[in-house]
Amino acid sequence: MPAAQPSLSPAALARCIPFFVFMALLALRGYLPASLGLDARWIYGGQAVIVAGLLAWYWRGYGELVRQTLPDARETGWAVVVGIAVFAIWVQLDAPWMQLGEATASFVPLNADGQPIWALIALRLAGAALVVPVMEELFWRSFLMRWIDHPGFERVDPQRVGMKAIALSTFVFTLAHTLWLAAVVAGLAYAWLYRRSGKLWTAVIAHAVTNALLGIWVIWTGRWEFW
Repeated sequence: MPAAQPSLSPAALARCIPFFVFMALLALRGYLPASLGLDARWIYGGQAVIVAGLLAWYWRGYGELVRQTLPDARETGWAVVVGIAVFAIWVQLDAPWMQLGEATASFVPLNADGQPIWALIALRLAGAALVVPVMEELFWRSFLMRWIDHPGFERVDPQRVGMKAIALSTFVFTLAHTLWLAAVVAGLAYAWLYRRSGKLWTAVIAHAVTNALLGIWVIWTGRWEFW
């Protein structure tokens, strides 16, 4: 009989479950039948709350966030600069050839009169700037990038992760985003910060800065397609 394949460790599950729950709810928003008469945009609020709850439930298991030394002023500064740079580049990389199809769950928080629904906007911005950076960096960089390097990912020093693991994890990260070229830039930038500092918080901070600035820009300009 073939040997049984090893299952994911509790540490891996703690990083995967919030991400996959988020993606499942995203799919639900995109494919919810209109005949049900439900406003799928409000599911995003549920996404943010549920995933935040899962992150809180598993929080003690995220040693790279809980027990590691926080970034110093220099590392935090680099994270902020990288986050700003990724935002500035992201909004420029939206040509048709830079896109992988269309988003399955568009998010236009306007009422029938074209006026903003501020409760929806606040939920979206809070989720994107506070919840998503933690969830995604735990999955993409802390877990997947190091797991590709070695299945015992918890023992992998992020500062010694190989280029193959960075490239492959960034490639998969790209597939989860409509703007693929922008996602390549973002994925490599956040991976570089993590590898350079050895601290996942640097990638989380940069990701949060990017998402917060993008959200503010989307609200200011009305370019809802970027959400």
